[in-house]
Amino acid sequence: MAGRRSAPRNSGALGAARLTPGQWIACVATALAIIASLGGYGWYQGLIGNITTAQVDTDEWDRPTSVEGVMNILIIGSDVRSGENAEYGEVEGERPDTMLIASVNVDSGAATLVNLPRDLMVDLPGCEAVEGYEGMQAQQGMINSAMTFGGVGCQWKAVEQVTGVHLDHFLMMDFVGFKDMVDAIGGVEMCIPEPVDDPKAHLVLEAGLQTLDGEDSLGFVRSRYSQGDGSDLSRIDRQQEFMGAMLREVLSSDVMTSPVTITRFLGAVTDSITTDEELTVDTMADIAISMREVDLDRVQFVTVPNGAHPADQNRIIMSEPSASELFEAINNGVDLAGGKDDGKKDDDGDGADAVEPGDVSVQVVNNTAVEGLALEIQAVLVQDGFVVTGVGNPETRAPEATTVYHGPGDEAAARLLAGTLTNATVEETEGLEQTLELVAGSDWEGFGASSSESDLSITDDLGGVTAEKQESAC
Repeated sequence: MAGRRSAPRNSGALGAARLTPGQWIACVATALAIIASLGGYGWYQGLIGNITTAQVDTDEWDRPTSVEGVMNILIIGSDVRSGENAEYGEVEGERPDTMLIASVNVDSGAATLVNLPRDLMVDLPGCEAVEGYEGMQAQQGMINSAMTFGGVGCQWKAVEQVTGVHLDHFLMMDFVGFKDMVDAIGGVEMCIPEPVDDPKAHLVLEAGLQTLDGEDSLGFVRSRYSQGDGSDLSRIDRQQEFMGAMLREVLSSDVMTSPVTITRFLGAVTDSITTDEELTVDTMADIAISMREVDLDRVQFVTVPNGAHPADQNRIIMSEPSASELFEAINNGVDLAGGKDDGKKDDDGDGADAVEPGDVSVQVVNNTAVEGLALEIQAVLVQDGFVVTGVGNPETRAPEATTVYHGPGDEAAARLLAGTLTNATVEETEGLEQTLELVAGSDWEGFGASSSESDLSITDDLGGVTAEKQESAC
């Protein structure tokens, strides 16, 4: 069920030999969380102290509605050229060199990363002046220019208002931090189809399969005019390819089973990022734990649908209605990595035990002040194909929040049912056997389109790719 947090799944029966890449990273994240809670191990405390935070007052503007169980993070690759970054040339101010929205669906174990090209022209909102920034009037401009005039808070506001996606956090990394992160894992293997010589990106590469170190990796993801057609969109394609390769490298057994490599990698990450004050190491660990069963085919990269700007061939605009449909799906918690099968697979993951409404029996309990609500709910559920075994008032469980209770082994059925509701949580409890219990609480908001279903496909409709290894010229 996308968009709503469910009870944690018992993974104790999983043997080490069956751990997926996502489960490996969850093991590490769990260990880190335990260490943090014990307050010991100075090296871990050092990691926490490495992170730079920035205060963003999101109460200053009207915001899109958030969805429980979905974490949307604005990720910024900054092109600031001060300090250690000065060797990459001089530019005025600070602006995103790369910017994307990472939408993490913690219920379904899927992630969609949407690139926002820096050449994208949009209607920018006005931003007040803050310390170090002059502010700006509402205007049309490149989407990444908001940060130059109003800092990360202005950029956050601009992305939310342009896309309609509620952003929970932001994370920013500069050039040096990116290099250190790649070097910490021993480089990233990439296929270079043709020789590259790009002085602007400090990059010279021979053709062929090779492992790029931090410096070459930075040049590869920044290179524009000496690869492809020289456009920012072509560069984004290479960045998505690199991110997939880097994710495979990070989740590889060689990296995840090496305490030294893990420590070095986490140190490089925490030493080079800036986040909002609420995106703590513990929050990051919670995200990793929630996605403990993620597979690489459920991590997707896509560029916002776009087309040529009618008045400037060097700029692009969003293509409608595709762009709005993508952002609406993300902000509604839609699982774009195949949510129609979410929660419906057997333990072996082959989908043999797919759950359908006709397989689900449910008792409906009315814990609201609305008379006859249980009967109304029953009528809708029966029409949708569910089997309603009875209706009534609370006897055992009376939560204020609308909840679908299920017994051991029936989580998939509970997710399917909850996915038809506008707001519902899923919880395992004893005493229920092969029958669910839907308790409509005081927050009952009725039925809505299932947030786990969508006709939009990242790979088929929008030309996106997954983090799985793709065929290459090498």
